[in-house]
Amino acid sequence: MEASYHKYILDFKVPSGTSRGVLRQKETYFLELKNSDSEGVGECNLFKGLSADDVENYEEVLSEFCEKINRGDEIKWEDYRKFPSIQFGYEQALLSLKAEGEVLFPSAFTDSKKGIQINGLIWMGDFDYMKSQIQDKLDHGFTCIKLKIGPNWEQEKAMLTELRKDFPAEQLELRVDANGAFSFEEAAQVLKDLAALEIHSIEQPVKAGNWQEMAELCKTTPTPIALDEELIGVFELEDKKRLLEAIRPQYIILKPALVGGFQGSKEWIDLSEELGIGWWITSALESNVGLNAIAQWTFTLNNPMPQGLGTGGLFTNNTDSPLEIRGEELWFVGF
Repeated sequence: MEASYHKYILDFKVPSGTSRGVLRQKETYFLELKNSDSEGVGECNLFKGLSADDVENYEEVLSEFCEKINRGDEIKWEDYRKFPSIQFGYEQALLSLKAEGEVLFPSAFTDSKKGIQINGLIWMGDFDYMKSQIQDKLDHGFTCIKLKIGPNWEQEKAMLTELRKDFPAEQLELRVDANGAFSFEEAAQVLKDLAALEIHSIEQPVKAGNWQEMAELCKTTPTPIALDEELIGVFELEDKKRLLEAIRPQYIILKPALVGGFQGSKEWIDLSEELGIGWWITSALESNVGLNAIAQWTFTLNNPMPQGLGTGGLFTNNTDSPLEIRGEELWFVGF
């Protein structure tokens, strides 16, 4: 088997506001495997400023990884726990190598018989911009919307209050993502405000790494808390267990590219279910290569909650996609 990789730069159609600034481009890496019979491709989705494996020698590690394959050395998933994006890309590439076409996980989803309900994501911006995005999602039939909050809570609270006047909780599920924007004291008040608005959940109210503060919030919160960034960089199984037992969140959110691909995500799922913690899957600005793989795998998990999967429509130069949006669902339609 032969392996190679190349970097690919995705260009945003519209600059997208996040808690880490405005994104105009997103780089990723494609891992390609070849044998005498077939070819396979996977996406090593490195997320600058967020991935635990965002290190200076990343390409050197990826190059050495390919050289090991080309020499015929045994590749062990365990040996790359500190490089979750490589684990993710390698899992996909192996599946792709053995697959027929773009179907990695055969199911009713890949047979185009069922779709996956997803949340509509609202990007940060001024009030009018965010409001227009919300209206667009509602017009397309979304019943679950996720908003980024934190830069201006009073303005964001006003927007959520306005939404709730027209759309009660039983009609529209609202999720918010703070990306660690609040102090412990601020978070305690925000959680009360969100409860009054019947918000489904809040992601990462305080910065990752503050286990004691997060545990205190989770213990008494009137609004369910979901961990996101908190999971990134926690590599070993025992450390994952220790984190969940210490914090006891209501939910965890899994981005396969950031937590060790499908196998790494499944470790988190198994541990959370043992502790009665809910979970859902989220993409992380992958190209359509990675998004297709995540969507197919997610369907096999049989989680009835709306998932946080992208639509592939953010970039001007995305790869071809076998996926399409129908209302609030992601469907597999093939090429």
